[in-house]
Amino acid sequence: MLQVKERQLVAKVKINRPFTLLGESIGVGERKTLALEAAKLYTHSPLNIPIEVVNGVMEGPVLMVCAAIHGDELNGVEVVRQLLAKIDPNQLRGTLIAVPIVNVFGFIHKSRYLPDRRDMNRSFPGSERGSLAGRMAYMFFNQVAVHCTHIIDLHTGAIHRTNLPQIRANLADEATAQMAKAFGTPAVIDASLRNGSLRSEAANLGIPVITYEAGEALRFDPIAIAAGVQGVDYVMRHLKMIRGKRPKKLPDPVIASSTSWVRAEVDGIVRAQVSLGERVMKGQVLAYISSPLGDSELELLAPRSGIIIGQQTMPLVNEGDAVFHIAYFAHANSLVEQQLETFIDEINDLDDELKTAELNN
Repeated sequence: MLQVKERQLVAKVKINRPFTLLGESIGVGERKTLALEAAKLYTHSPLNIPIEVVNGVMEGPVLMVCAAIHGDELNGVEVVRQLLAKIDPNQLRGTLIAVPIVNVFGFIHKSRYLPDRRDMNRSFPGSERGSLAGRMAYMFFNQVAVHCTHIIDLHTGAIHRTNLPQIRANLADEATAQMAKAFGTPAVIDASLRNGSLRSEAANLGIPVITYEAGEALRFDPIAIAAGVQGVDYVMRHLKMIRGKRPKKLPDPVIASSTSWVRAEVDGIVRAQVSLGERVMKGQVLAYISSPLGDSELELLAPRSGIIIGQQTMPLVNEGDAVFHIAYFAHANSLVEQQLETFIDEINDLDDELKTAELNN
């Protein structure tokens, strides 16, 4: 009787097959590091996009987790490193494609952009004979991204701007919405697809993509990194790529109906009165903008009640600079704020556990 049950179980679980990427075959239960030659330096030295493929023993989805499409956004690079350290191909269902650095040019120059000053995430699907950004986008999209069934794209805020951990996704697509909710951030932004982005072009092929935004460019943020590692883990559990169910500690995310930036009306020095994740009320003073001598001062007010999901960290502003990013929710803002506090407490506990584990190893 036991042998019959074992045979039935084996019959339900389909054994995986070798996975081919960039002309290389990755065997069942194997992991392999690949290199996609993106371009050459002036010296003709090749510049490669590093890729690690982990092919599980059981059949399942093909998930790509990529970071640093903007070369100065570093939190995602560390998320990918920690993810690879914990993935066991013998316990994996499906295939994981991990790309820690997509924009290698920007990464080595600590820049968001490519040398032609173009944004790679506005250049998809790209062109074989286009700009440098277009050529790299074309190569990456057609040689890597098209082979995926799901994608998680890791980002941070721009330089001198920081983001609260959040997911941006087109929630009109059911598979994408399920991934967004599974990730576990307290706030999800229902963001329309932007032409030229990886998210938009992959969606055109029916590949669900979510974008994780957290932290600031050129900085490691422990909360953003820990939340990213945990979120990718939750999505992989949702896709049944790894065993176990998502813990029920964190509440379901609240969907933001819209967002807007509050911009400086004058030049000057900013003294922020609110912080990331804080609930604000319509008409509340967000910051004071003053002259160096203090002889003039302007209040920066909240246009509507909402939650601060992004803000400028540089205290110097010019007229028109975006200073605070506010998300607006159909639910009561107090509920969102409470969920944010719970989320941050849980992530701090997780970060402490990870640090303790590293010390013990």
